Amino acid sequence: MDSQAESVRKILTELGDTWAIVGLSSNEGRAAYGVAETLQRHGKRIVPVHPKAETVHGEQGYASLSAIPFEVDVVDVFVNSESAGQIADEAVAIGAKAVWFQLGVVDQAAYERTRAAGLDMVMNRCPAIEYKSVS
Repeated sequence: MDSQAESVRKILTELGDTWAIVGLSSNEGRAAYGVAETLQRHGKRIVPVHPKAETVHGEQGYASLSAIPFEVDVVDVFVNSESAGQIADEAVAIGAKAVWFQLGVVDQAAYERTRAAGLDMVMNRCPAIEYKSVS
């Protein structure tokens, strides 16, 4: 099993239930909205992280990862690849256990930095899809 596949399994089944979703807004047409809903169905607490700090799916939003006043287990990243590395670095700084870059989000240097910091990381995958392989 490759390390990404092992990380997928570990993140979805072992690492904790609080997921900060960076880029999640109340826009129902965005992929983040549906993925957040799927995560909730699987028992995860979602935390919207977006400059507007909107409440989404009944959960209060925050403008940044550093503004969240409680521990976060997984940081799920729905921003473009150019911005993703900074989010991964912030995830390390707040003490998250894992970082998940969504489909189309790729930053190999951020992946290596995040893994070197001791976090599990998945890149260019979607948890809503991956749940089918671990259930």
